[in-house]
Amino acid sequence: MNDITTMRAISQDVLGGPEVLKEVRLPRPAPGAGEVLVRVHAAGVNPTDWKHRSIPGLFLGEPPFVLGWDVSGVIEATGAGVTLFKPGDEVFGMLPYPYGAGSHAEYVTGPARAFAPKPATVDHVQAGALPLAALTAWQALVDTARLEADQRVLIHAAAGGVGHLAVQIAKARGAHVIGTASTPKHDFVRALGADEVLDYRTTDITETVRDADVVLDSQGSDHAIRSLRSLRPGGILVSLRLDDGNPALTREAARHGVRAEIMLVEDDHAGMAAIARLVADGRLRAEIAGTFELADAAKAHELGDTGRTTGKLVLTVR
Repeated sequence: MNDITTMRAISQDVLGGPEVLKEVRLPRPAPGAGEVLVRVHAAGVNPTDWKHRSIPGLFLGEPPFVLGWDVSGVIEATGAGVTLFKPGDEVFGMLPYPYGAGSHAEYVTGPARAFAPKPATVDHVQAGALPLAALTAWQALVDTARLEADQRVLIHAAAGGVGHLAVQIAKARGAHVIGTASTPKHDFVRALGADEVLDYRTTDITETVRDADVVLDSQGSDHAIRSLRSLRPGGILVSLRLDDGNPALTREAARHGVRAEIMLVEDDHAGMAAIARLVADGRLRAEIAGTFELADAAKAHELGDTGRTTGKLVLTVR
């Protein structure tokens, strides 16, 4: 007989390499007021997961903890006051970042408004790959940069988890998209809709691109400062690295007559609904670099640690 009071989850007791990840049994959570309990079918694995697994001093502090912010699954129960969903509804979303981790498990709770109905046109693996990366791209380009049709946007790491979704979102907005990627990934980035693709290893991007309205930078530090030169006067750089919150970036942006914003992704019902519409319309799709059973989470982290994946890694939960 199954124990309905516990669940399988991937946890760790110490920081370290993928080998610290272990399958354990934990108490099954119950939804509080305004929350839903989701039976997880698939959950993306993102760079923030393997960084929190191994690097001291990040948001989650010291283990033990269960990683994972991406969720696609089915509502198992609802807490008091929830009206958006009922048990049996298929949903996808991002748990509140950074302190709401826990989706690398059979069940997880989260605010009802962190979720949106899963598009019927895709399966849970595809939906589970999208939330954190797609919300990051949406909030950077649409909410922060206010990207409009016919504007020029430079997207660094355009074949990566956030980058390949940002290319598609920018094209859906009617922008002219310039992506950077290594040469072997150029065909992939063009197939996403990019108008131009540049090899960052052989091209001085700041000399080649000087009139972008928006730059999306995920590299941080000196790379973000150099990327300011790719902007036209009045343009905006959105950095996804909190360590860019230093006076040098702000000072250089002012000197160039541009803006620089540092963004941390937030759970967002309206953003998830917008992403769901793009997915349903066939205008946004995650590239799946690999799928792994929950028990094989360490293998997903090993692949993520290489830094060579194209698209997203996903854990599946039977």
